[in-house]
Parts: sequence; structure tokens; C-alpha cells
Amino acid sequence: MKVCVGTVTRHPEDARIMHRQIRALLDAGHEVTYVAPFTDCNVTPAPELRAIDVPRAVGLHRARALRSARTALRRGARDADLLLVHDLDLLLALPRHRPPTVWDVHEDMAARMNGRTMPRLIRRLESRAERRLHLILAEPAPRFGREHPVVPNHTYVPDEVAKPAGDNRIVALGRLSETRGAADLIEVARLLRPYGIRLDLIGPADPHIRPQLRDAQRSGLLDWFGYVPNKHALRMTEGALAGLSLLHDVPAHRESLPTKVVEYLARGVPVISTPLPRAVETLNGNGVLVPFGDPEAAAQAVLDLKADPARRAALSVAGHADARAHYHWPDRAAEFVGHLEAWANVPSTVATHSARRAVPA
Repeated sequence: MKVCVGTVTRHPEDARIMHRQIRALLDAGHEVTYVAPFTDCNVTPAPELRAIDVPRAVGLHRARALRSARTALRRGARDADLLLVHDLDLLLALPRHRPPTVWDVHEDMAARMNGRTMPRLIRRLESRAERRLHLILAEPAPRFGREHPVVPNHTYVPDEVAKPAGDNRIVALGRLSETRGAADLIEVARLLRPYGIRLDLIGPADPHIRPQLRDAQRSGLLDWFGYVPNKHALRMTEGALAGLSLLHDVPAHRESLPTKVVEYLARGVPVISTPLPRAVETLNGNGVLVPFGDPEAAAQAVLDLKADPARRAALSVAGHADARAHYHWPDRAAEFVGHLEAWANVPSTVATHSARRAVPA
């Protein structure tokens, strides 16, 4: 099967796109054309891919990127058996003549928007896509009228924990924004500085948050590494005293699984998280919950773990075992590939469920 995969808003090394889905397709023997902003993100494409470079769509100035994407998708999908797009933006750039097309819905963009006009337009675009395309969901989404396969954001879980949880470093993985607790993380770093505990922030930041992060780094409160490719970022979490997920209680996060929680568990890092429903469910007792918007409670949770090596070790072992049993991506990869093979109507290499059912893939 020949698959054209496209994104203009996300990093080409996006873990869901590159390290899980594309890797699963390549491992199954399929050919992949990848339309992505390689140059703008300073990324060299993997040699086994047919790469098509496009500008990255950022902020309010996206017209040039979408024009380029339309041309690139037309070229990439010309001889493809299936087109897989990952951005809401690309629904506006699909070629008229194209193979069976799949939209991978990563998140609820409308829930992240303020005001009424944009969310309404996004819902209309989603409804149109549901009628015309195949959909894959990162998590169940009741806003869609029909049921679609769910391909959750699982990760690669090593056979064993590489490093035991230490006692002088905490980490926060993933994008940094106001609602993802960026200000809370900075305050946690300030509170823990007298105790010799340092915070590593691993991930890109929203533009209005960056000055605060730079100031905190200059003053020695924390280390902010910016975007780091997923496999390297996960290695950087190993051996940390705790992994923090201080997301706020807002609609965009309320029903979502915080991927960072799964990734901390996978690496044997004790987790400190706010009590979002899916985080509570995922931790299943193998972590520490703190109130929303309460950096003092988060800092105290870190100090409690520092003072209790036995508890740190127990959380590390139990969390890793649970992640290996329930969140190991290779256990789900074959079903994902099977859905695409069924939609492309090519001989299947794996068993697949009906695309009409909401099933984990």
C-alpha cells in the first residue's frame, strides 16, 4: 500500500505521526510519502520516506502554507492508495481528485477557541469532513454523529526501567501554555530551589509564555530545552524524581488523556498530576494528585516523594508495569494499519475491526 501522510501545522517529528503511525506503516511493509514542514522545523527526513517539504502554517498567516500544501498533497496523493491528513487546516487543501482520505483528529480545536464564530466554523468543517472522509480519533469524541476507530496516544514502553527515580530533578514534558500550567511550573521551580531540586522543561511554548520561561531560565530557576524529538525527550525524563502534569480544568483538557502522564509511567517516572478525569483513570492510584492551580501543593508533593525513596521506587515499578500492560503502542499498531488497509481496499496484513465501531487501535 502507498500512503501519503500530510501535516502543515505540526512538527515533522510529531510522536503520533512519525514515531507511531508512520513507523507502523513502514514496519508493515508499506510505502509512505510524507508532506511536512521539514525545512521550517530544521528536520532531515528519514531515508525510507519520500519527503515533500512545505512551509509550516503558524499563527494567522497560513495562506501561503495552505497553497503550498494543496500542491504538495496533489503531488503526493497522485499514485497513493490512501491519503492521511493530520490537521484541520488540511481539510481546506485536499485535492479534488484523491484516493480514499482519512482525517486523524488529534484534538478538539473548537474547545480551545474563545468566542463563538471560530468554534462554529470548526464544527461545520468537522461535520462536512465526517460526511466525506474516514475519521480516526485520538480519543472518543461524542461531538461526531457516527462512531469511528479510536487510535489512542500510547507510547513505546521499554521492557525495564532504565534508571531509578532520583531525588534532585523533576521534569515537565510537552507543550507549555497558560492552560497547561506553565506559570504553575515556574512557581513550583521557585519553591523547590532552596531544596536543591531543579526543573527541566522539555517542549515548545506558546509565544506569550516564552518571555516568562526565558526570565526563569536566566535567573537559574529551571532549564527550558524547547522542542526535543520525542525519543530523545523521553530519555531525558529517565531518572527524574517526578514528572509533572499540571493541566488546568478547561474544556479542551477535561476529557482528554494527557499523553505526558502515559509517557512518564512508561519510563518509570513517578507522576504528579492535576485531577483531570482521564489522568485519574490512567494513573489508577500509581501517582500523586494535586489540586488545579496550586503550585504549593505540587511542590509539597515533590518534597514528600524526595523524603520517601521507598514510595518513589514503588510508584516507578507499578507505573511502568501498568503502562506496559495497557499503553504499549506496538500492541495497538497492527489494528491501526489494518484500518487503513481496509479503507484503501488493499490486501490486509493484519486483522482489523469494523471501521463503524469505536475500538482502540
